Amino acid sequence: MTETTTDRPVVYGGSAAAAMAASLVRGVIAGGLGLGVLAVLVIVAWTTSPYPDSGPGAALRTAASLWLLAHGAELVRADALAGSSAPVGVVPLLLAALPVWLAHRTVRDAVEPTDGRPRPSPFGAVCAVTAGYLVVAACAAVYAARGPLRADLESVAVHVPLLVVAAAASGAWRGVGCPPGVLPARLRGRVRPAAAARAAAWAVLALVAGGTLLAAAALAWHAGAARTSLLGLSADWSGRAAVVLLALALVPNAAVWGAAYGLGAGFALGTGATVTPLAVTGRPAVPDFPLLAAVPGEAPGGWLAWSVAAAPVVAGLLMGWRLARGAREEAWGVRETALTALLAAVVCGCALAALAAAAGGPLGAGRLAEFGPVWWRTGAAAVAWTATLGVPLSLALRAWWLRAAPPGDDGQHPPLT
Repeated sequence: MTETTTDRPVVYGGSAAAAMAASLVRGVIAGGLGLGVLAVLVIVAWTTSPYPDSGPGAALRTAASLWLLAHGAELVRADALAGSSAPVGVVPLLLAALPVWLAHRTVRDAVEPTDGRPRPSPFGAVCAVTAGYLVVAACAAVYAARGPLRADLESVAVHVPLLVVAAAASGAWRGVGCPPGVLPARLRGRVRPAAAARAAAWAVLALVAGGTLLAAAALAWHAGAARTSLLGLSADWSGRAAVVLLALALVPNAAVWGAAYGLGAGFALGTGATVTPLAVTGRPAVPDFPLLAAVPGEAPGGWLAWSVAAAPVVAGLLMGWRLARGAREEAWGVRETALTALLAAVVCGCALAALAAAAGGPLGAGRLAEFGPVWWRTGAAAVAWTATLGVPLSLALRAWWLRAAPPGDDGQHPPLT
């Protein structure tokens, strides 16, 4: 069977089994490549340590556990002194970017038409690449099971497949030319999903950029405490370098935390403790770490508390402006513009909720079981800010620009309804 695209024919069948086998091998290579990169970094850190307290086998098991953590799997840290174990679930988002990109790129390359050669269907490519990738993940989980930092197998079975399937599906969607999604019948022809997605992406970028600036400003304000924490965590340069690398891997997490703080949702610093611009409730539990030195100990109050709202305000206004441009260029109606703006706000909220869920997690047992932004609260705040500002601004700018537009050939201005 063949399918004609705008560029060249795409061939299905014939060598479909060979194409699926090749996709399976691609998945194994993608998983092995990501695991290998992290293993090299861990081995370099182990060899440069002046006082290594374990052999290369333990270092490789730690690398396998960290690789699984990058996929969202929860780790279990053994405490030999207390005779117990504690969960570790905060995923360094910079580490997570590598497996997501590898799975996405592998499937995209598998389904893109090249010189008319047989290739698997998008669904088949997602299944084959995911299966090959999960073979590597299963081997890594078994290998790391005897390490001091082992992965929870139930968490591996849930989070790793979900992340790989999501990244692979996005790669297949990209490889076949980004077809429009399926909308409910009531919304077909009434909203512009592509325009809503683009406007939501701009709003998310504005929120994350604002969170980055907020986190950087807080860290600069508490630079002395951050330096003291860095020097106290390790006495040698290799240990401090490892702490700095871990802090760099957590910079995207800090940006999401800052975005949640700017939205007003705040974040949890332990069970029953929440930090927001307006109040600090409970008794925060802050582990000793340089990035956590930037966490405010109390609500700033006054103009500082209100200044953190600059990021969500900019995000809402930017989203409304982008949609108003589309309404002017494509002559959308009032209802179409409003519904598209509402859809963009919902997409933005879903994206922020997903980022907030990925940026937090448990850091231990007891009070450290809750750590980071609350996903539903962050998503709801993002929807509220962008909808409240973006919808009326898009409608107002659309009306203004269309009224200021020159009349058509019949001497009439374009309709506003």
